[in-house]
Formats: sequence, structure tokens, C-alpha cells
Amino acid sequence: MKKITRDSLLTLEDYAKVRNQKRSEVMAHKKTRKVQLGSHITLIFEDDITIRYQIQEMLLVERIFQDNEIIHELDTYLPLIPDGTNWKATMMIEYPDPAERAAQLAKMVGIEDKVWVRIDDYPSVYAIADEDLDRENTEKTSSVHFLRFELSHDMIRALHQRGNLSIGVDHPAYRAVIDTIDEQIRTSLTNDLIDQ
Repeated sequence: MKKITRDSLLTLEDYAKVRNQKRSEVMAHKKTRKVQLGSHITLIFEDDITIRYQIQEMLLVERIFQDNEIIHELDTYLPLIPDGTNWKATMMIEYPDPAERAAQLAKMVGIEDKVWVRIDDYPSVYAIADEDLDRENTEKTSSVHFLRFELSHDMIRALHQRGNLSIGVDHPAYRAVIDTIDEQIRTSLTNDLIDQ
């Protein structure tokens, strides 16, 4: 797996020169890593490309150039990169109208723990959500969550052997299932996994 280090990041000046090109490249890349669950939930499966872009953007926008501040950004974002046995995704719950969004988020407490992936006939793997973060309370959930799906070696092997991938969410207030993931997305996600 590629590793993002302090030395592998572009300086603010160098990044500013290629920012538009990088944005186009990353937006095209994200299309192969985005899964829409129903009308209101989107999963973006992160990898070194999406996270490197996020770090570079944060450094540029916030004008961060001190080493200790750059290291802090790396420490914040590097845990969002999958490590070969899992997927890590940003889940966004999107309702354009603020009043409707607030009402729906109040109904969706705990939804981040009800998102799952399934490979072939293996049991569903439910997300481990918001590690080290508290993103909900008893009244409402957050509109953004960070998910990790930890996969067994057998599941990874099945995917590398063209096994089926399905993804869903199973919460009383919101249910959605995609029985077969688009081939381009399936291939992109499978490439994150190391078959041992």
C-alpha cells in the first residue's frame, strides 16, 4: 500500500500550480469509489489518492506550512486509508432542506452502525463507525460518519476471484440495498485488498 509521508507532500506553491489538474483527477477517481445507498446516503470509499488530495487541500486552504502542523494533519487523515484488510468510507447523509435534514437525522440515531457490506454468501460485515469520535447524541446522528469494514481473508480471496459484492443499510428509519455493485467500483475496491 502506498504511504503518504511529510516528504511525499507537495509544497503549498507546487500544489497551487497543479491544483485544478489534481482536482479533476481525484473527482474522476472518486466516481469509481462512490456508492449511493438510496436517495440520501452516499459512501465515498477512501484510499491514498482521496486522502492525499484532502490533506493537500487542507494545507493549502488553511495555509499550513509548519512541520508540526503538517504532521498533525497527517495524524488526523492517515487513519482513513485502508490497510489491505479493510475498507474505510466517509458516509454522508444528505437532505437539501435543513428542516427535513434535522428531522431525518433525529430518526436515524445509530444508522452508522447499520451499514453493511456482503461478499458472496459470507455473513454481512457491519461498519465499525466513528472510531475515537463521538458523532451522535441521543437526539440526532451526525450527517457525516467515518466507517471501517474489516474483512476476513476468505472474503478478500472471494472478491479477488470475482465474488459478488453487495452493500446496504438496515436501519428502521432508512433501508437501502444494492445487490450487485457496479463492476468499475467493485474492481477499484477490490484493489484496496491484499489477497494472502
